[in-house]
Amino acid sequence: MYVKNQKGSALLIALIAIVAIVVIAAVMMVPKYNGLVTGEEKVDATWAQVENQLQRRFDLIPNLVNTVKGYAEHEEEVFTQIANARTEYGNANTVEETADASNDLSSALSRLLVIVENYPELKADVQFTRLMDELAGTENRLAVARKDYNETVQTFNNDVRRFPGNIIAGMFGFEKKDYFEIKEGVEESPTIDFGSDD
Repeated sequence: MYVKNQKGSALLIALIAIVAIVVIAAVMMVPKYNGLVTGEEKVDATWAQVENQLQRRFDLIPNLVNTVKGYAEHEEEVFTQIANARTEYGNANTVEETADASNDLSSALSRLLVIVENYPELKADVQFTRLMDELAGTENRLAVARKDYNETVQTFNNDVRRFPGNIIAGMFGFEKKDYFEIKEGVEESPTIDFGSDD
């Protein structure tokens, strides 16, 4: 009888130890899992803000192009580049594709602004000035949205890569997120040579 009680006590102790380990693991896992879920939602929310600003820019550009076309009809190459970049943006499905399309659009817009310098009457046009002000405001908001997005991605990626988050992320399928990065050289204004008769 005494041996039976010893076996029962040992079994009970082992069972309590297993339950304690499971409870401790759950107590450690649940907050980390919830943190990863919250982090992923923050990444999605900040990406939505980037997309809102990109869409605003996307919607302003046709009006800007049409205004410039009235003054500079022979600059068809730049208008085609802008149209192609807008199409690329419309077809983008990932952060990387969206960033590439945004970079191409920024590059085409900077070429358009170089052309505008050759048309003083265009710079004096009220509608053009208003559109340029709206575009400048949108670009500023877009820069802030990109910064916020990249900071949120950095925080989330740190959580996914650090211990014990990396174990929980692996168990539940959380993956690192892509940063919104610009291509090298996009931030530089293009040089356009219109030639001279001199």
